[in-house]
Amino acid sequence: MALTIRRKVTLGVVIGSRAFFNGAPCRQAREDVLAHLERLGIDAVTLPFEATVNGAVQSIPDAQLYADHFKAHRDRIDGLVICLPNFGDEIAVAELVNRAKLNVPILLQASNDEIDKVSVHERRDAFCGKLSVSNNFWQYGVPFTETTNHTCDTDSAEFGADLERFARVCRTVRGLTGARLGAIGARTGAFQTMRYSEKLLQAAGITVVTVDLSEMMGAAEAISDTDPAMIEKMERIKAYGTIPAHIQPEQITRQAKWTLAVNRWIEENECDASAIQCWRSLQDNFGCATCVTMSMMGEELMPSACEVDIMGAVSMYALALASGAPPAILDWNNNYGSDADKCVCTHCGNFPKSFIGDSPEIGELDVLGETIGRSKCFGAVKGKVKSGPMTYFRLSSDDRAGALKCYLGEGEFTDDPFPMDGGIAVTKVDRLRQLMRFITQNGFEHHVAMVRGHHADVVNEAVTRYLGWPIYAHGIEPDPELTMPRRF
Repeated sequence: MALTIRRKVTLGVVIGSRAFFNGAPCRQAREDVLAHLERLGIDAVTLPFEATVNGAVQSIPDAQLYADHFKAHRDRIDGLVICLPNFGDEIAVAELVNRAKLNVPILLQASNDEIDKVSVHERRDAFCGKLSVSNNFWQYGVPFTETTNHTCDTDSAEFGADLERFARVCRTVRGLTGARLGAIGARTGAFQTMRYSEKLLQAAGITVVTVDLSEMMGAAEAISDTDPAMIEKMERIKAYGTIPAHIQPEQITRQAKWTLAVNRWIEENECDASAIQCWRSLQDNFGCATCVTMSMMGEELMPSACEVDIMGAVSMYALALASGAPPAILDWNNNYGSDADKCVCTHCGNFPKSFIGDSPEIGELDVLGETIGRSKCFGAVKGKVKSGPMTYFRLSSDDRAGALKCYLGEGEFTDDPFPMDGGIAVTKVDRLRQLMRFITQNGFEHHVAMVRGHHADVVNEAVTRYLGWPIYAHGIEPDPELTMPRRF
């Protein structure tokens, strides 16, 4: 199946111009932006240079021509890049967007003037033109993304970085507004904290597909020991990490059957991410854990959350879209001594191996294994997460408010020791007490999604500018604004 996270991002490219300004820079701006996109591996949709004067949009007929072209490629286009090498024609640009009705993110760029080239024949005035276009966007209710600086050169590394970041914003918005989530099994009875609203998710464009755990166990049981796909899956599990010597071959076979059954169901139902009833019915009735199944899917950018935490799975998927890296679901779990800005985040053993940053051990669940017998609990991925920057994100459904809500921030994983079993991440977040107070006073769950690297700017842009979900961005200065235009 073609997953959004794996498809190439495609951006529509528009060069805006005003007829009585020097049109010569239009060709160079076009060549520069197309060169950036090619270098970044991003596809471009635009008309040939010869289609309009100077290859630009500077009239209503030009706007209609481009709008028709973009509508013909609607299914491909993830966002629009609008460059103003001079003042630009505000009405033509606004009408193009209004007539195309793509409802995708927009990056608005304006070019620098050179101090020694501001004669009537050389000046650009794009600094001012950007204000005129953005004012029209406001009137039309069109949200858009800013470049790092108000104006920049189209051939600059700065603009190249803006395009790369914008492409990830587009991927995040497209991925979340059309996501399909697989819910495998019923919510674990003891965990009311994992309640969520399917209807609020559907209103945001996110579909949840459900299946009974017994059906999945039956499908796994029906897989033959000689099935080539099962044997291949078993070899992949063996190569995924270090398996202790006492683990029996039949335990690995059972785990491979379960993993194959889950993978087949995910593919058949075209799911982007999933959440699984990970304990304890699976261990009692089938005889394995599901942690390594989730870990391996996460490594392939198909994140999966524990305890049927669908909102956690969406949170993981958002981070995967924004970063292109495997995320994990963790508990905010333990204090770290008396250090007010450190805590320990854990889970039994579902972290993708590159999230851990090392080759993990694949063993048995420790806490549950002590209760029901370790032989039924093979499949836990264990390891301590290596130090480095990280981003955290949590989406929740608030039935009382009738809305989705979320929080977001950045921190780091540390090398501090912590002698506990499972997946361990010693975590540092500035002003952690303030964050915990927000979580507890606003009804958020104990689960949080995390990914390696700092990517909060991309998630924040996608959520605030285009998705319209209420968000608390911890440690991130909010944009000064009165209200937000809401077109979609």
